[in-house]
Amino acid sequence: MAERVSDGELLRRVGDGDGGAFETLYRRYSRPVFGLALRRLGDRGRAEEAVQETFASVWRSARTYKPERGPGAPWLYAVARNAIVDGARARPEPVASAPEEVAKDPEPAERAEQSWLAWRVHRALEELPPQERTVLELAYWRGLSQSEIANRLRIPLGTVKTRTRSGLHRLADLLEGEFS
Repeated sequence: MAERVSDGELLRRVGDGDGGAFETLYRRYSRPVFGLALRRLGDRGRAEEAVQETFASVWRSARTYKPERGPGAPWLYAVARNAIVDGARARPEPVASAPEEVAKDPEPAERAEQSWLAWRVHRALEELPPQERTVLELAYWRGLSQSEIANRLRIPLGTVKTRTRSGLHRLADLLEGEFS
């Protein structure tokens, strides 16, 4: 039954120290966070470390989640993005090495679901106002900090923060119910 609990409710429970709620969040999001980290970092070990850091941060800071600011999934992905960006900055690129094992291709149903979700997110991004979409793309796909975005776009840092917050709220509204 715990699988039907909203992400926001799970985060509230994790903030109260509920290990079962944490386990449910981990099962729900560890694979997508790992995929995101692997694409961004390009190294399985560093991606695993980013997932570990993401969920350690979720455990430590779940009390800071505010449901009135939006659903739990965008909050969790923001925590993941920070862990991934920190992982990218913390170490130089690893020396290329042969993979330890052959990567297993996802099953057809899993590939179809991943494709549909990716299409849905990109479609929702296209519906955002251009200023918000640009800020989110620079942050999430290019890995730029808000200060770097402000410098690149030659706009005040406060404007970047406002556009990011507003864009994430709109995106959450557009995707409501898609990922839970």
